[in-house]
Amino acid sequence: MIDRIRIEPGKRPKLAERDPGDTLGLESKEQAKEHLAELVARLERLQRRLFAEARRGVLLVLQGLDASGKDGVIRAVFEGVNPQGCHVTSFKAPTSTELAHDYLWRVHAACPARGEIGIFNRSHYEDVVAVRVLELAPKEIWSRRPAQIREFERLLSDEGTTLVKVFLHVSKEEQAERFRERIANPEKRWKFRKADLDVHARYDGYLAAYEDVIADTSTEWAPWHVVPADRNWVKATAVATLLVHILERLDPQFPPAEAGIESLRFE
Repeated sequence: MIDRIRIEPGKRPKLAERDPGDTLGLESKEQAKEHLAELVARLERLQRRLFAEARRGVLLVLQGLDASGKDGVIRAVFEGVNPQGCHVTSFKAPTSTELAHDYLWRVHAACPARGEIGIFNRSHYEDVVAVRVLELAPKEIWSRRPAQIREFERLLSDEGTTLVKVFLHVSKEEQAERFRERIANPEKRWKFRKADLDVHARYDGYLAAYEDVIADTSTEWAPWHVVPADRNWVKATAVATLLVHILERLDPQFPPAEAGIESLRFE
């Protein structure tokens, strides 16, 4: 599965040729749910070891068009993880204080400490993609940012943070259906904004921007992974599989116990 979703450095993701409804070899929703439960249990154990070891961190970067299901993935994958060693940052429009600094200032401040898993719900990639599509800055500004981001992520990697970058690839048809569901459901209606209609209308523009930025920033130290997002059970299982694979490769260990404690007695 991981080989199918990983974008090798120097390669283009070819998003237009990828099926957002792909099941990645999973036979059924029921099978995926069982597998996801196993993965969540493994992730919980690995996260405990990462937290205890406190030498390295993991950063999951979740990007995707509106309604691609970033919130749902976070809930499904991290429901069993100890919140003490895991935190989510949702990047919204920058505040006046953030605008007074460079665009990576707020991002670096939110990166996980050693021993933690950090989750970015949107990220520094908004400062390339959204800025480009919405014409918030001239091309001479946003076009130089992928190179800056590559070096920023190299710094994080060199200092002990493993980046796991995921683009949730939702189809235009499924995005529209999810927007309609939000409008129809009183408990989800608050998530919909009239501006979402403009986002949907610009679908092709966003996809083109992601095509370029993924190709420009998939590196050996921080590769991208394109996960089909039309089926919730596929995307959650894929992200959990990827995280468990990364953590098992890191193989964090509990630190050794203090010498002599095994002989201590309590009265």
